[in-house]
Amino acid sequence: MSVRNVVKSIQDLMRQDVGVDGDAQRISQLCWMFFLKILDDQDQELELLKTDYQSPIPEKFQWRNWAADPEGITGDELLNFVNSELFPAFKDLQVLGASGGRRRVVREVFEDAYNYMKSGQLMRQVINKINQVDFNDLAERQHFGDIYEQILNDLQSAGNAGEYYTPRAVTAFMVDRIDPKPGEMLLDPACGTGGFLTCAIRYMKDRYVKRREDDQLMEGSLRAVEKKQLPHMLCVTNMLLHGIEDPSFVRHDNTLARPYISYSASDRVDIVVTNPPFGGREEDGIESNFPKHFQTKETADLFLALIIRLLKPGGRAAVVLPDGTLFGEGVKARLKEHLLAECNLHTIVRLPNSVFKPYASIGTNLLFFVKGEPTKDIWFYEHCVPEGQKAYSMTRPIRFEHLQGCRDWWDNREENEVAWKVSVDEVKARGYNLDFKNPHTEEDDLGDPEELLAKLAQSEQETAQLRDQLKGILAEALLR
Repeated sequence: MSVRNVVKSIQDLMRQDVGVDGDAQRISQLCWMFFLKILDDQDQELELLKTDYQSPIPEKFQWRNWAADPEGITGDELLNFVNSELFPAFKDLQVLGASGGRRRVVREVFEDAYNYMKSGQLMRQVINKINQVDFNDLAERQHFGDIYEQILNDLQSAGNAGEYYTPRAVTAFMVDRIDPKPGEMLLDPACGTGGFLTCAIRYMKDRYVKRREDDQLMEGSLRAVEKKQLPHMLCVTNMLLHGIEDPSFVRHDNTLARPYISYSASDRVDIVVTNPPFGGREEDGIESNFPKHFQTKETADLFLALIIRLLKPGGRAAVVLPDGTLFGEGVKARLKEHLLAECNLHTIVRLPNSVFKPYASIGTNLLFFVKGEPTKDIWFYEHCVPEGQKAYSMTRPIRFEHLQGCRDWWDNREENEVAWKVSVDEVKARGYNLDFKNPHTEEDDLGDPEELLAKLAQSEQETAQLRDQLKGILAEALLR
């Protein structure tokens, strides 16, 4: 059976279990089980390669010892083992010793995880299906990696869980333009399911990782934080799928919960690539971690302030931000003033509203900046939906090749029908409003407002007359 069919059959089995309610729970359940299988397969490979390697998981709870046998425990015995022994053991796992990093990963993954399944028989069937995938087989692992991307994409239909997913074309484009190299400290402070991290890993492996030392240098330079349990678990599993031996650099925490001034020179990074949550509001007290002039409950604004602080001199960033940040006043204006004074905001790529559909339909922008010198000019590039397509959608999403025009333009910048340059003086004159429209596009002439209002009043009057006539006809019919 193909890997894709295995995953589909597992999802079908979970739908039969009364305890698993909806896509988000099904994906969470699927993920912790796959996490343990992937970790155990990787453990067995490392045990062959390293004579002193020790699994982070106690022997009794290793996948091979309770799940690998297709005739192993099932029914109530399996449920009791998982709920009463396995989960408590992982939640209390000690993180000391040589395998402390991997143990921390296991403990954090299971901190807020749950076993939603109520049928031990169905769970055994699911486990047996999972055992059909060999994650030490490179071809199978790569195939599963593609399917895992689809699972993450499925989060778009899982209610609020969709906020964790950024279209892979967007993450790949941003990483491509930032050009990370092994040894450069790269941070995603709101990493979700790890889209930027996986793109950065693939990018560096394709271009710069030639030796084992390069791989270790790359892995040792990755940093990430995710606040919510489900995306954190998905991200850690994603890292294991991409061959990361110790994904403990993915911390289960809230980046904004630490006081702004406590981030010192030792916390500085070379690169930030991220899509901070926007439209969300932070819990009470979080904003007090920031200087008075930056205090707000708007999550994206707090992240922007922190990103500027976290970059080293010469450090570069690519950040997804909504239109509201571009034209906003008050704290938003002060943030943009700070950004333009501290960094060279050299490029803003404007994306159409439909890029993040179906779970968001607001204008978004990709901001690229380098810390250390003030902004003089800002280039804008307007990305348009491909010809013959009205909008992006789930069935016709944005693809990396759609952004090729911007890549071609990037190193040889000239003004054209989708690219234009604005001086920092123009931005200051507009009160730090960065919402510059494409000057090469004529805005639709909607007509004179007075004439439009007069036509509206006339239409409403005609509608009222027709309604009265209809009432009269119905009244006569009822009297007959």
